[in-house]
Amino acid sequence: MAEVPGSLNPHQRQRALETMSQQTLDVLVIGGGVTGVGCALDAASRGLKVGLVEQRDIASGTSSRSSKLLHGGLRYLETREFSLVREALRERSLHTTALAPHLVRPVSFLLPLPGRWWNRLYYGAGVLLYDLMAATRSNPLPRHRHLSRPRTLELAPALRDDDVAGGILYYDAQIDDARHTLAVARTAVAYGAEIATSVRVVDLLRDGDAVVGAAVEDLETGARLTISARQVVNATGVWNDDIHGMVRTAGLQVQAAKGVHLVIPGDRIDSKTGIIARTPTSVLFIIPWRNNWLLGTTDTAWDYDRDHPAASATDINYLLDQANRVLAEPLDRNDIIGVYAGLRPLLAGTAEETSQLSREHAVMRPAPGLVSIAGGKYTTYRIMAADAIDAAVEGLGGSPRTSRSDQLPLIGSQDWQTTWKQAGPGLARQWDLPVEVIEAMLHRHGSQIGAVLELLNDDDQLRTVLPGQHLAAEVVFAVRHEGALHVDDVLARRTHLSIETPDRGVASARIVADLMATELVWDADRIEQELGVWNDRVTAERDANTMVGDREASQRRTSAADIRDAASR
Repeated sequence: MAEVPGSLNPHQRQRALETMSQQTLDVLVIGGGVTGVGCALDAASRGLKVGLVEQRDIASGTSSRSSKLLHGGLRYLETREFSLVREALRERSLHTTALAPHLVRPVSFLLPLPGRWWNRLYYGAGVLLYDLMAATRSNPLPRHRHLSRPRTLELAPALRDDDVAGGILYYDAQIDDARHTLAVARTAVAYGAEIATSVRVVDLLRDGDAVVGAAVEDLETGARLTISARQVVNATGVWNDDIHGMVRTAGLQVQAAKGVHLVIPGDRIDSKTGIIARTPTSVLFIIPWRNNWLLGTTDTAWDYDRDHPAASATDINYLLDQANRVLAEPLDRNDIIGVYAGLRPLLAGTAEETSQLSREHAVMRPAPGLVSIAGGKYTTYRIMAADAIDAAVEGLGGSPRTSRSDQLPLIGSQDWQTTWKQAGPGLARQWDLPVEVIEAMLHRHGSQIGAVLELLNDDDQLRTVLPGQHLAAEVVFAVRHEGALHVDDVLARRTHLSIETPDRGVASARIVADLMATELVWDADRIEQELGVWNDRVTAERDANTMVGDREASQRRTSAADIRDAASR
């Protein structure tokens, strides 16, 4: 089998821990969300010696719980955040065309217009400005179009027609957030970064006032290690203040804002396009996602457990109520396949509502040797990472090295157009697999699909198709090359079975655990532990979804053990 670049696996992880504990790094990044792995890629591609530690899994926090859009943020035009929108639109174009085209695809949205003439003028001006700000030769997305009332209802028969005078159709981009974050991490490894998950920072090392590294705990073994670094980058998002507390200094003030999404079956909303509608406080997105729909999002302050934010009954009812304001056929809880909640790390300010806090990012130095990055939005992660590493490079001294991450296609994106045009039907015939399975895999693995399919030569049982058009071979690939250490990692992030199947991945968990056991040498007790923790998580999440308040929902969700805490005991 050909070498797979950027592999994350147990052997690489152990080697990374040994390297980080035995050498002095130029930069140690704390946090394996998209900004953190973006920092690792940016630093490694500048020729710096960089390591990254993440207490759970790559993208296990906010970066796998977004609206799965790579967008400029049309609604931010209303709050006059023009620089943020312009920056995000540039990043949208760059990722769609060059950096990650296999993980990003255009998606259309319909903005229904109520029956007042000035709505078309007002919203039309906003969408026009949005398109003008995105207007470059490399922008691959179509321009917006104004639609008549009949054409609007033809595109989206699901809409209530009692207050629809017409619509505006515009385009943004959709992204598989968890797999994109993983691709950034693997690309960083390919450029020489050392990355280790299941590693928790328990303290920062000091030399006088300066931060010179971190004391960490390996959650898989319980071992304690020290990592020396000339610069430490805090890219922990909503955990930002925890790191600052280790040096007893004020840093960036971050407010966690909870965003909840519901997953609805594709046949429950009759529309050929996504829909965006105004709510009393923000907007509601009805987003096509594979064969389903995503309804989101909420935007409320969260002051409870940040590892496992929980969606309450209040959150779910709010989203259903807002959707039913615009849909002709009402949705109810029986229509929900999945629910997920994520926390946005907003820069705290004087606004009373989190929906009014800035999505701009900021970089600061809370102490010598420590750089913190917070705020921003998923789409602008690369800019955030470049700014953070610029600050770290300044702290290192010597000759400046500029970011070149805008020129680095992510793993899987090489020759994407050729791969997509030629590989689909041909690979389906070659490997005797349904075309729809191959096409789904292409959008997950891009040009690395061949490395996944080669596993079928070793074991024909790996051609078993799991829900969501996933092959059993992808579970093995996830362990050997994508850093999956637990059943949770596969069900929630390497695949999305935790939100895309009504049983939240329970029926697939046994198959996944057995496949992982062969790769990771688990005995029967360990398999049962992995399955027990997953089933407990699902039960706790379902129960939390019935709780009225955040406090009760959080308490129920956190009553289920985290596998990384359980595994080290």
